[in-house]
Amino acid sequence: MLNKVLAILLTSAAISGIAFLFWQQELQYQLPTPVPKGYKSIETGTYISLPEEIQIKSKKPVLIHFFNPECPCSRFNIQHFITLTRNYGDKMDFYAVVSQKEEIESAKELLKDTDISVLTDTDHLLAKKCGVYSTPQAVVIDEQSQLYYRGNYNRARYCIQRQTSYAQIAIEQVIAHNPPPYFDTLATRSYGCQLPERN
Repeated sequence: MLNKVLAILLTSAAISGIAFLFWQQELQYQLPTPVPKGYKSIETGTYISLPEEIQIKSKKPVLIHFFNPECPCSRFNIQHFITLTRNYGDKMDFYAVVSQKEEIESAKELLKDTDISVLTDTDHLLAKKCGVYSTPQAVVIDEQSQLYYRGNYNRARYCIQRQTSYAQIAIEQVIAHNPPPYFDTLATRSYGCQLPERN
């Protein structure tokens, strides 16, 4: 009898552990990121005052990659982001933005085969200007420093669905000087890891 009880307890503990890991690594990221209290949505066409590092260097449209090296979702889409920089780097400028100085080295390590600048946004000032509250998020700014697109890279976690490759579509349209494309809420509803709260 005691052996049965122990077996049931061990099995229950193992199932609970597996369920917790599945939630932690997979399931929670399939749900929209909770919208922070006091969040202010930023409309397409809004002028974005960019950091000096970007203003000095950029003469083309800009993609700002809000990135957290510790976030599983950011790690899943890093190869897609790098591919975008290689395919469109001659037509627009790319930046990765982390929210903590401690993340700079790990971000640079993940981006080591690129020349992408990694910036910090410790007080989330740039994130707030762009309406970003989670990672990974793509923000495309046109040549007039206006918000062109803010949203997800793709509907699929590994960025494999061409028809829902939202960031790539936005890149192609801004380069072609077309008006911002219309996307459904799957493009603009944030998924991923919430930015750490700041006081």
